[in-house]
Amino acid sequence: MHGSAPRKIEKDRHRTLRRIISITILFAVIPALVLTGIFVLNDRKYYLISIAIMIASAVPLVLRFENRLPQAREIVLLAVMSGIAVAARAAFYFLPAFKPITAVIIIAGAGFGAEGGFIVGAVSAFVSNFFFGQGPWTPWQMFAMGLVGFCAGLFFHSGLLARKKLPLCIFGFLMTMCYGFIMDTGTPLMYASMPSTELFLQAYALGFWLNVIHGTCTVITLFLLAIPFLDKIDRIKVKYGLLE
Repeated sequence: MHGSAPRKIEKDRHRTLRRIISITILFAVIPALVLTGIFVLNDRKYYLISIAIMIASAVPLVLRFENRLPQAREIVLLAVMSGIAVAARAAFYFLPAFKPITAVIIIAGAGFGAEGGFIVGAVSAFVSNFFFGQGPWTPWQMFAMGLVGFCAGLFFHSGLLARKKLPLCIFGFLMTMCYGFIMDTGTPLMYASMPSTELFLQAYALGFWLNVIHGTCTVITLFLLAIPFLDKIDRIKVKYGLLE
């Protein structure tokens, strides 16, 4: 009993430090990389920035395993979720903005934690753009999708997001609108050397209904699939002792 208390304190300390590093990478390092691509590299090295973002996204996940390397099956499981997210986006290529990818990333974050959701979101955005087209928007999408996955894991595992359809759907809609707001903010920065306030307002106005359609798709997907998906993820995690 006496030995378990120091171990618990040490574990909590490592968890807090890991979360601080994760938040620093998400809200400081990755935005700095995105802005470097815009203002220093003139949006011409977006592949380089995208790869740098993926490397940064992997750091919190590696730290999560502390004194051991991730097992191959743990990496495969995250890769499978990324593949499902890519397929969900590609399957509806003929319907602008109606993309279930955000819902899949939210499920990944809820199932595998903030760090797992973070990297699934970033990787899914990068890989799916091989179908939809790479460009200066890719780093913005990687950051925004990573943020969605991270917040899903953070809210779900802290108990702020209940494992029920209604809270998941509300959260999904709000996070999708947040994703849209980030992308609408990036649009004037990507296409205008001196963006004005009017240009930003135009981007928000033009993107609003597309974001609502995207959010509606997220809500429908979460309503139908979130609970069954999370139940299956839990069974896999318990059976193989993954990502704990």
